[in-house]
Amino acid sequence: MNSQIFPAIKLSLLCLVLFSIIYPLSVWAIAQIAPNSGRGEIVNNKERTVGFAIIGQSFTADQYFNSRPSAVSYNASSSGGSNKGNSNPDYLKDVQARIDTFMVHNPSIAKSQIPSELVTASASGLDPDLSLQGAMVQIPRIARIRNISPQKLIDLVNKNIQKRWAGPSTINILELNVALDNLK
Repeated sequence: MNSQIFPAIKLSLLCLVLFSIIYPLSVWAIAQIAPNSGRGEIVNNKERTVGFAIIGQSFTADQYFNSRPSAVSYNASSSGGSNKGNSNPDYLKDVQARIDTFMVHNPSIAKSQIPSELVTASASGLDPDLSLQGAMVQIPRIARIRNISPQKLIDLVNKNIQKRWAGPSTINILELNVALDNLK
């Protein structure tokens, strides 16, 4: 019995030191070389902080590029999807309501042109990015409301494409809408 207690105590102390002191300090030290010391990329507009580039925000006003729906209302403390399957009646009702809303605000777009990301919530509920298609489909509405040429908006979207070394390119909605507000 004594031969098992002392090794168990030693292993417990080793794990305590390793996982509650050494590992967190290592992660913190590595984060210090990241942009903004690992605190996330802060987005500013005219000397005012408007948000973080890695956390999605709700944009539903017609004069802005709309963000992807969130199952958690963009609350970072309760990150997560709805966990409802494609055959769940409540899920299908939510998606249909989003499609109907999108069609009301974007009458020039056919239902078949709506990217699924604009009517389905992301897995984390905090996705800050859209695909190129998700941004481009909104251009006619924004051009009409802001009285801006569609080509100027296409150029703006293309300037805000974030190329990835793996996976598809995306567009950060917060950064795109800040650039849209600053467009002359």
